[in-house]
Amino acid sequence: MTQQTTALFAPARLPALDLPNRLVMAPLTRNRAAADGTPTPLMATYYAQRASAGLIIAEASTPNAAGQTYPNITAVHRPAHVAGWRRVTDAVREAGGRMFLQLQHGGRVGHPATSGLTPLAPSPVALPETIFTPEGHRPAVVPREMTGDDIRTTIADFARAARNALDAGFAGVEVHSANGHLLHQFLARNTNLRTDGYGGPAARRIRFTAEVTEAVAAEIGAGRVGLRVSPGNTVNGIAEGETQELYPALAERLGGLGLAYLHLVHADPGTPVFRSVRAAWPGVLIGNPVLKEVSTQEVHRASGALLAAGADLIALGRPFLANPDLVERLRLGAPLNPLRERYFMYVGGAAGYTDYPALGAQEAGASSDSMVALDGDRVS
Repeated sequence: MTQQTTALFAPARLPALDLPNRLVMAPLTRNRAAADGTPTPLMATYYAQRASAGLIIAEASTPNAAGQTYPNITAVHRPAHVAGWRRVTDAVREAGGRMFLQLQHGGRVGHPATSGLTPLAPSPVALPETIFTPEGHRPAVVPREMTGDDIRTTIADFARAARNALDAGFAGVEVHSANGHLLHQFLARNTNLRTDGYGGPAARRIRFTAEVTEAVAAEIGAGRVGLRVSPGNTVNGIAEGETQELYPALAERLGGLGLAYLHLVHADPGTPVFRSVRAAWPGVLIGNPVLKEVSTQEVHRASGALLAAGADLIALGRPFLANPDLVERLRLGAPLNPLRERYFMYVGGAAGYTDYPALGAQEAGASSDSMVALDGDRVS
């Protein structure tokens, strides 16, 4: 291991939380919640298995009914949701772990067949692809353009959901402004056609993300709030425009709040946007590296490059999915479990979810370094 990758196992600190290492389990949607969004006992097992991560960021959870994206995703706006998440956080805490909860509104990435509601978005621009619903893949619907009242209500819903998350036992929340969902739709020129104070030039397109984050910070304390962004990401039909202008401006606006962290999806230390965001952001920066394959060697390579470029923590998604003891495997240089077939990512049940073995529980020769390419699976 290099000096940089050895640093993965050093303690770190967020404003309101000590971390035993610098490895963060990134939030990935797995569709194991009940139909109403309540987390299940199986989810408590899944997250507790991965409690050795320095920080777990739990999968996207909707702050209101209109924000639902796909079937069987989690929510955090009803008492049953809070009680379900409390079972998860209790299990993780008993296993020695720490958790934040990601708050995500899908915006136009939603369907009446799933939520019972017409999706809301900055502008009436439909998702340019089908969307999975309880009735199978359906054509996307044209979302309703959000009014000023819709914007204010949604901001309040995010703040209330953050309070619910703390009541459920989370140490903090991550505001999701990435991967083509509602907040990212406000950032992007092709999905935000507004001519009011929330649209037009980049300085106005960052406003909604900033106001949501500020409201959540005011509700639960800035040190318990992170923000996730994905500069230049085109998933879910996004075309931002002015990427190099958007994200440093957002970092500068929020930099004085004292947030827990800024989380960059698919962070590439060789790009101008990474360097400019790092320069503009005064706090903890989480880098989610671009992995060419899921292997011990590749994780060390990509993580080392990000740490050397100024990232403070490293967020990993798929390596944690197949390796509940990922921290120990990386510390030892041990091989990783191969990922199961894509089919098991979102189908529900224990298969491909809680049945990955830890070191020492495997039959001789059963483990081999995975060489699975990253092919754009749904992430939260």
